[in-house]
Amino acid sequence: MAATSFRSVVTTGETLVVPGVFDGLSARLAQRVGFSTMFIGGFPVVGTRYGVPDIGLKGLGEISTAVRDILGASTLPAFVDMDDGYGDAKCAVHALHTYELMGASAIMIEDQQWPKRCGHLDGKRVVPMEQHAEKIRAVCTERRNSDTFIVARTDARAPLGLDEALRRGEAYVKAGADALFIEAPQNLKEFEIIGRSFDVPLLANPLEGGKSPVLKPAEYGELGLNILVYGLHMLIRVAKVMEDSLRDLKSGAFAMSYEETAMPFSDYLDVVGLPGWQAIEKRASES
Repeated sequence: MAATSFRSVVTTGETLVVPGVFDGLSARLAQRVGFSTMFIGGFPVVGTRYGVPDIGLKGLGEISTAVRDILGASTLPAFVDMDDGYGDAKCAVHALHTYELMGASAIMIEDQQWPKRCGHLDGKRVVPMEQHAEKIRAVCTERRNSDTFIVARTDARAPLGLDEALRRGEAYVKAGADALFIEAPQNLKEFEIIGRSFDVPLLANPLEGGKSPVLKPAEYGELGLNILVYGLHMLIRVAKVMEDSLRDLKSGAFAMSYEETAMPFSDYLDVVGLPGWQAIEKRASES
């Protein structure tokens, strides 16, 4: 279990940079580097574990197995993407309890119509506002741990416009959400409007090549957006390194320098915790 909670990290008032992780190794690396929390998103999980896009092909059963493995590899408080809750209000509460029992510290639930898709893809649709507000009220009321941090997400900006997204944001906060994420603002002015419209923590997800402009962390903070989730930052870099390494191997030329592109073997063994397991072996043999 995490020594701290996501809520306690958020309430420090500082702009929080949250790395997206997608397996046990990336979670251990985030902790090793010194981050205070981590985000487990559906897009990287279904891509790395199953090799499919984030368009509703996998549900709670498949995604929760990956979340369980990641939570088991790190003690960082975890912020978990719960998609739309995988059904109605009771299904959303079931998903919440599933993740709480695994040790999740925060969850995000969105108002997309299933099958959902990545927030920066075209073709999104949203459910009626009150339908999603009902889910938020349910998960806020039924959470097993009062410290579990609930983030409400709306994807209404693309299909219905910013005004509707703001209206939904107000309704979701009124329903009990601890924080709000208005997905994919299209310019700096929209960020400014969102930042001054709410007095709860606000989330942004900087994404190179996405729908929104990418700012520096301090610039988001100045606009009032203080939870910055870099959900794909590591994934898209790792994917490129993997492809380059495989092309190098297949070519037979071995043009890539191992020293410049690879983590030393001894460092990798440290990341996966070999010294700790060796210590257990030693203590067991001496007892």
